[in-house]
Amino acid sequence: MLSILVPIYNFNAFPTVQELHRQCVEQEIPFEIICQDDASESDLNRFNEKINDLSNCSFVSLKNNISHRENRNNLAAQSKYNWLLFLDGDSVIINKNYISHYVKQINGFDIIYGGRLHPEKCPSNNQKLRWKYGRYMEDQSAPEREKKGYSALLFNNTLIKKNCFDTVKFDTNTTKYGHDDTQLSYRLSLKPFTLKHLENPVEHGDIDTNYDYLSKTKQSLENLQQLYQTKTIDSKFVKLLSLYDFLVRTKIEYGIALAFKVFAKALEQNLKSNSPKLFFFNCFRLGYLCSISNPKSLG
Repeated sequence: MLSILVPIYNFNAFPTVQELHRQCVEQEIPFEIICQDDASESDLNRFNEKINDLSNCSFVSLKNNISHRENRNNLAAQSKYNWLLFLDGDSVIINKNYISHYVKQINGFDIIYGGRLHPEKCPSNNQKLRWKYGRYMEDQSAPEREKKGYSALLFNNTLIKKNCFDTVKFDTNTTKYGHDDTQLSYRLSLKPFTLKHLENPVEHGDIDTNYDYLSKTKQSLENLQQLYQTKTIDSKFVKLLSLYDFLVRTKIEYGIALAFKVFAKALEQNLKSNSPKLFFFNCFRLGYLCSISNPKSLG
């Protein structure tokens, strides 16, 4: 029935897997939980090794890094049941009926997304940027996500029929961070599949530092710009890309790139501080996106 797939990188996922195992046993359903660390060589894997002591559960640490996309594809290839539950390794199960909520919906749809939440309080000032963006921009209720359809579909907490996933899979042509979910969700939107947005969130447990998240954001924007240039996705599918496309068509993006050259350091200084502003973050994202398509403006 259910294959729970948990890609891990430098995180202790044992408490999460232990709770998933408890709930699956309680539901009396056929299940497996497959966990795979992507060659992080983390000391935390000594805790993850305990996953192998749980029935129907396995953990392995890869010797060579294969990227987050390929890790998830690899987990899916190992699965034996007809439903795949993709769950990020740094997720925290906050609902004792988490598995039950999915099981009750399992026969009505091809894809079910439960959503994600961030903690009410930021763990530290050094994590404010990622926490704020997650809390105030990403966290959405099921009705809010339902209005956006596939553009609100992420794969940090998603149940999908295996035969549906096998028609698309994650694109492994790039190994940079970011927008792998965007590309997969767009390709799924072109298929005759049914999507349900469910109120069944997990909590984001491993929040990046301001510095790390800004670095990842740059990689993510580079991926997004590549998707735009190669026409891999419709620009209307991503709000930021739709705005960028307007700037390109109206020939304004070069002016934005020049302005970004002037203000980039000041924006980064704020975003790496203890009080980052989301307005500045959005300005940074748009400016950086315009700049990488106009490299001469950075000279």
